[in-house]
Amino acid sequence: MRRLFFALTMLLIPMAIQAQPEAFPSTYQAPPGPPVLFKNATILTGDGRRLDETDLYIADGQIQWVGAGEIAPDATEVDAGDRWITPGLIDVHSHLGVYPSPGVAAHSDGNEATAPVTAEVWAEHSVWPQDPGFSRSLAGGVTAMQILPGSANLFGGRGVTLKNVPSISYQGMKFPDAPHGLKMACGENPKRVYGGRTQAPSTRMGNVATYRSAWIRAQRYQADWDRYNQAVRDAAEAVENDSSGASVASALLTNTPPRRNLELDTLAGALRGDILVHMHCYRADEMLTILDMAKEFGYRVGTFHHGVEAYKIADELAENEICGALWADWWGFKIEAYDGIQENIALVDRPTGGCAIVHSDSDEGIQRLNQEAAKAMLRGNRAGLDIPPERAIRWITYNAAKSLGVHEQTGSIENGKMADVVLWNQDPFSVYAKPLRVYIDGVLRYEQDNPSLSPQSDFELGQLIGAPQ
Repeated sequence: MRRLFFALTMLLIPMAIQAQPEAFPSTYQAPPGPPVLFKNATILTGDGRRLDETDLYIADGQIQWVGAGEIAPDATEVDAGDRWITPGLIDVHSHLGVYPSPGVAAHSDGNEATAPVTAEVWAEHSVWPQDPGFSRSLAGGVTAMQILPGSANLFGGRGVTLKNVPSISYQGMKFPDAPHGLKMACGENPKRVYGGRTQAPSTRMGNVATYRSAWIRAQRYQADWDRYNQAVRDAAEAVENDSSGASVASALLTNTPPRRNLELDTLAGALRGDILVHMHCYRADEMLTILDMAKEFGYRVGTFHHGVEAYKIADELAENEICGALWADWWGFKIEAYDGIQENIALVDRPTGGCAIVHSDSDEGIQRLNQEAAKAMLRGNRAGLDIPPERAIRWITYNAAKSLGVHEQTGSIENGKMADVVLWNQDPFSVYAKPLRVYIDGVLRYEQDNPSLSPQSDFELGQLIGAPQ
């Protein structure tokens, strides 16, 4: 009889696991690349250091050492004198693939604008790997990016972090083990999209009430699963301790799991901290409201995106260890963007606790993240903040990786990290700077003036015949 009870327990225990097996897992595997020794480079490590006339060695897909060490006899040596090396650039806010080029209605897959809460959708299911924007951003030194849903909805769905490598499927681009992000939006965008509809919020107070109602549903859903999981664990323990078989069997057979809900799966994942919250928000007062709401429901906002008024609450962002993913100089294109200043990024990037990021939100801006960061660095220096290149490079490397939860793997040039590096012709904050080579996991993926390493998407093949080379 005890065996029967044990068998029943083992049958039902899998249903207690709310975290389902990973859906749509990454299939990306880095191909092998030859070991490479860069000699005498100026290196911006991404973690705040500048190293002049320094060697860098990469092999087996990783950064092996910086400065000095052993090398393989077959290593390729690159003379990097008068050249600069940085970590691969990372864009935390991109819509490549979900709003690809050419920009036609058939490709407009970034906003599921059918309800204010669409947390159940995943941006990766709209990603078109043939978007020519991927190769254009690679030529700008971008090695990874987060693809997000648009900002029509209060809860827009899950974002996905991609390696910037060519693939026939988005799974072949997914950054292995990177956490999902949850895209949320406040302010004018959801008001504009849903303001004329019935049963949808049309004001900022309606937005907040709808957020809170969704979080309440998510809390109840999580509590239902917690109770069910605990009941199954208790039953399993009772069987193990040879307790009354009848009561155990009855509990197992009558304790059915909650009905699974894709929307609430995502929201509960954010409450648990498994899914990182990325919040589109412009005004300082609204960001503070969102922080209060996060405290109410016990989740954490990881990054405020756009945040043109983030400078007004830089202390609060630093205190709560929240990143600001910001533009260098976008402002005034709608009322909530009217109070932006060009010193925003520099002011958010406090020497201690601040986490400033330059993002693009643009298929063109992503091609020159280094120049966008240079503009923000210039404005900060003019304001007397003394921001050198080794500090500013964090805005498009390490801080961005931290926002995406992948900073232990990439984002800085440190021993053992992924060999995602860019070799520049000069100071990357110069308007004349261009990537000469871009490596991802130690594999040369782009080289200037080398057509064999300037990938074209399948969509472009045949489209450019006869075009000037």
